[in-house]
Amino acid sequence: MYQVKYADDFASWKQVVSSSFVPLDAKAVNSRPFTGQVGGGTVFDVGLMRVTASAHEVVRTENLIARTEGAFYKLGVQMSGHGILAQDGREAILRPGELAIYDTQRPYSLAFEEDFSTLVMMFPQQMLGLSPEDVSELTAVSMGADQRLGRAVLPFLREIADLLPTIDGPIGHRLAMNTVDLLATLLADEIGQRAPTGDLDRARQLRRIQHFIDAQLADSTLSPGDIAAAHFMSTRSLHKLFSDSGHTVAGWIRERRLENCRRDLSDPLQSHAPVGAIGARWGLPDAAHFSRAFRSAYGCSPAQYRRGDR
Repeated sequence: MYQVKYADDFASWKQVVSSSFVPLDAKAVNSRPFTGQVGGGTVFDVGLMRVTASAHEVVRTENLIARTEGAFYKLGVQMSGHGILAQDGREAILRPGELAIYDTQRPYSLAFEEDFSTLVMMFPQQMLGLSPEDVSELTAVSMGADQRLGRAVLPFLREIADLLPTIDGPIGHRLAMNTVDLLATLLADEIGQRAPTGDLDRARQLRRIQHFIDAQLADSTLSPGDIAAAHFMSTRSLHKLFSDSGHTVAGWIRERRLENCRRDLSDPLQSHAPVGAIGARWGLPDAAHFSRAFRSAYGCSPAQYRRGDR
């Protein structure tokens, strides 16, 4: 449901932004009067908000992080004015038409020295389908139309800003998922382009194998040996490639299967599909094993998740 929240002082603004996103602290950067508003809504865990405000700074501290449940990414698309995003030892100057991603599990700050408007999308990290290690290379890095996919993705994000929060039900759910998938494609391409020269081939190889795995998830017999053979490499080399990125092959396959199951279970257009059929669709045909793995990952059974008991 689309909502607009207003504030005309920093105490009120702190409540507005914290209730719209994650707990944040707000600070003045000049002595001029302050006004701000956040308009938008959330569709299946994907929040899309347009923030318009006077000059100020927001800060996400370790203390605020410790009081927050869940791991989220936030994507900011600068609409007007300029901002500075700082995270992970980097600073990104955000100009109109540029975007940057940041992680709510680590401290960050956003400073605006003038009146501004920005589009902010927030969603659970597991929805992106990219490793946190890879995404951490892009936090507080400005991206714009000069990126080869940015020319297509940025106009879409700007157009969808007003549309997505107004669409409820199954179509809104699908549109939210497609928006995150499109963002993931942009980031995956950017990660590959930014890999250090010596690691570029390995980064591209890993990405290629991960895409292959995604296409084969329905095969319950998929094994590291199959994956290695399909890419003309030894199983040992495959395990080493994943280990260097902080993952195991089996762990990556399990995570991607469960995330696809989670998305299907929450999709109103698939409410007629039996829970067991959804598990089998993504390579988890043993109902008991699927239920145990899902509960371990998400804290409830697949049936409970579908009912909203989570």
